[in-house]
Amino acid sequence: MTEIAISWTPDIDKSAGPVYLAIADALSADIQAGRLAGGTRLPPQRTLAEVLGIDFTTVSRAYTEARRRGLVEGKVGQGTYVRSKRPLLNGAVPSGLVDMSMNMPPRFDDSGLTTRMWRSVNELEADGGLDLLLRYQEPGGTGRDRAAGVSWLSSRLDGLFTDRVLVCPGAQGALLALAGALATPGDTICTEPLTYPGFLSLAAHLRLQLVSVASDADGPIPEAFDKVCIERRPKAFYCNPTIQNPTTLTIPLKRRQALAAIARHHHVPIIEDDAYGALPTAPVAPFAAIAPDIVYHVAGLAKCLAPALRIAYLVVPDSRSAIRLAGAIRATASMASPVTASIATRWIEDGTADAVLAAIRNEAAARQVLATHILPADMLRIDPEGFHLWLNLPQPWTRGEFVARLRSIGIGVVTSDAFALASPPEAVRVGLGAPASRAELEQGLRAMADLLAQPPAMSSLVI
Repeated sequence: MTEIAISWTPDIDKSAGPVYLAIADALSADIQAGRLAGGTRLPPQRTLAEVLGIDFTTVSRAYTEARRRGLVEGKVGQGTYVRSKRPLLNGAVPSGLVDMSMNMPPRFDDSGLTTRMWRSVNELEADGGLDLLLRYQEPGGTGRDRAAGVSWLSSRLDGLFTDRVLVCPGAQGALLALAGALATPGDTICTEPLTYPGFLSLAAHLRLQLVSVASDADGPIPEAFDKVCIERRPKAFYCNPTIQNPTTLTIPLKRRQALAAIARHHHVPIIEDDAYGALPTAPVAPFAAIAPDIVYHVAGLAKCLAPALRIAYLVVPDSRSAIRLAGAIRATASMASPVTASIATRWIEDGTADAVLAAIRNEAAARQVLATHILPADMLRIDPEGFHLWLNLPQPWTRGEFVARLRSIGIGVVTSDAFALASPPEAVRVGLGAPASRAELEQGLRAMADLLAQPPAMSSLVI
């Protein structure tokens, strides 16, 4: 093959995971390092494929992935270019540029760690070969996968054994099995006034009645919880106590202890959705550590490792509960995916999971700094170790009008309606992890700040 001079050649290891991701990662690294300036034209896809000795479709997938990350843009008839940082025009950004409606862990820029993650996937064959692909497993997970869950949770739940841990098909799968096992149609479950939309949907699907427990700055008020227990006799109390979605509230230890005492007195089990529990470096003791005899603890991996795994560890009060919940998992989903459970297990065993968690924490912290510097402090509720924020809107802004104006300039956030059991406050949730890069996030936040700095009438497009 004759040598071809091209503007950019990525330095990749073809044996260390999907090549298209390696190309996208290399492109990201070269842009961050300043080796590729905005406006640089990338090699035509066929040319780069020939230089690298790979298939054209692999390069095409790489360019598509880079476009999805916001690294490049296509110009009709001209090729693909490194995206330039564009100045904002009155806070506006091109339509569809910044979606902050999804609450997901931020993408970190570490090609070495990315390679390490994919290498574990490529080594899965050693975990069971075809049996991993062509055999069903028990609904609560294999002994090895449960042991990995025990290891992962050991820093928060000391003294845990595998007979109390079940591997579930994601946190939503665990919650579905739990709600179905603890309550029947028409029964009541109590929760916080603003709560996880997935649980609202699940309750509606199972025809359960949800009642809110009045809350203050520290979370559900013990006296209000006691009153609900007496008057409504709920089958369970559902809560998201650490970096709560959407408000970012973390319930203090004394409040947790008071709530747990009331739950035990009334024989009301607690469903602890600890989606963000792995993020704090010095976490408050979970309910499952305070009252293990009445708590069902759901520890999903979506927010601290990877949403695509769809794996969660469900910690139950005793082995009898484990047998009962295993039957509920079998009835609702059959089992968690053995493949993704094995990926999670390998990551936990070889330290990859800890490295990914650290990378997510670091990127989340950097994005939190951006948010606190750009948005008005008096409107924010934010946890420095999370990756979403709660924005209380100033008068005369309404949540519907604010979201509509943001959408018109290509920014997506979620109104309080999605989380509220009763009257929603004038507020929105902003996901800091969804934008592909800090630069993209900064664009969206600055546009949001510009909008907040003026009354709604000044930004109206109605004529």
